[in-house]
Amino acid sequence: MSVKAVCVLAGEVKGTIHFEQEGDKCKITGEVTGLTEGKHGFHIHQFGDYTNGCTSAGSHFNPFKKDHAGPEDADRHVGDLGNIVAGADKVAKVDITDGQVTLLGEHSVIGRSVVVHVGEDDLGRGGHDDSKTTGHAGGRLACGVIGIAK
Repeated sequence: MSVKAVCVLAGEVKGTIHFEQEGDKCKITGEVTGLTEGKHGFHIHQFGDYTNGCTSAGSHFNPFKKDHAGPEDADRHVGDLGNIVAGADKVAKVDITDGQVTLLGEHSVIGRSVVVHVGEDDLGRGGHDDSKTTGHAGGRLACGVIGIAK
């Protein structure tokens, strides 16, 4: 049985992100347009709420109370997906396979938010006051709720 979800990003940039559960891994694909060239933090946040813009999405999804880190680190927030990279064409392609993100069970990301940040995520290694909580990725350019897809 395949479980799929989708997130349509709204804000200063636009995009559509697709999720598909493949066994114990989640495949995350899509495209974000309108970005400045370079790296942008890309995270799953705890709430599927943007009644007050992307601020209402809360913090990174972190059910196990870990420090912020990179997507390759075992000890990290579930929502820590690192950076997406936009080229000169202002487009970032998303192609991630992750073993902590899931569409099933108690810690499913369905109903939570994807947030694209202004700046680069330092993966918890930048030495800034907020490196271990947010990756010092800056403001929120776009967000959207992860919903069940057909």
